Amino acid sequence: MKVLVTGGAGYIGSVLVRQLLKKGYQVRAFDSLKFGGDALYDVMLDPNFEFMKGDVRNAEEVAKALVGIDAIAHLAAIVGDPACKKFSEEAQETNWGGAVALFEAAEKAGVKKFVFASTCSNYGKMPDPNSFVVETSELNPVSLYAELKVKFEKYIMEERKDTNMCSTALRFSTVYGFSPRIRFDLTVNEFTRNATIHGEQEIWGAQFWRPYCHVDDLARAVVLVIETDDAKVRANVFNVGTTEENYNKGMIIEEVCKVVPNVKVNYVEMNEDPRDYRVNFDKIKNELGFTITKTVPDGVKEIYTLLSTGIVTDSFGQKYRNI
Repeated sequence: MKVLVTGGAGYIGSVLVRQLLKKGYQVRAFDSLKFGGDALYDVMLDPNFEFMKGDVRNAEEVAKALVGIDAIAHLAAIVGDPACKKFSEEAQETNWGGAVALFEAAEKAGVKKFVFASTCSNYGKMPDPNSFVVETSELNPVSLYAELKVKFEKYIMEERKDTNMCSTALRFSTVYGFSPRIRFDLTVNEFTRNATIHGEQEIWGAQFWRPYCHVDDLARAVVLVIETDDAKVRANVFNVGTTEENYNKGMIIEEVCKVVPNVKVNYVEMNEDPRDYRVNFDKIKNELGFTITKTVPDGVKEIYTLLSTGIVTDSFGQKYRNI
């Protein structure tokens, strides 16, 4: 099977590429290289790997990328609330227009599977702070990033559910952990970086909840869907993570302090946050057999080990964040 990974040079995409290659797939990465291509250097000579530079907004480049493809993992996007707010026009063009155009082109090209990287940010804020949201809970996007994810989810789940191509939406938890395209603007990675380098971290609204999942496990979920019988995943949506890995920011910094010595934590009271949600992940566990391999404490240790060696000389540099 030949798999196209859009956003293949990205934080999650570069990990997914390696997992697919390790399992014997032929892999074509498609990426505009907005953040460079360093993350793919070591796989460029793999005989089962191919790279194509391109943008999902460019129909000609997309058409070339789809030749001979059996399955697509669609990760290419302007990622995160801050980036979509700052580059709102590009986000609309990429996360909606480009995604729809890719889906339609893939359908015409005879692609069999389409796996869409969505987000748990779609839930926004829980109506009941003591509850857990599930896949059928009301979606309440409070950012352009989530709005566009919800819009495309509805497109593939409702408008295009009867197409011959098997499409699945995966609502990713907040990601963390080591990747060849490492980012330090993600909560777990950022808190660990700040504690390691500066010895302190300011926490705004320590009580607000999010689910977290290691980048390795998010990538594994994509591989799992590609390998699962169509009947189980067609026009279906799955939260990706595990229920035990819901944390608030106060809990995250506690885990950081267990690993990084002598951290000064400054708590700033904040009673309103547009995003506050705890997520239940029973569906993907029970229906697909998905379980995680790493936890937030594991991720903290990874990032601390990386940074404490000094091998990353400028962890606050532009190349390690999305804006």
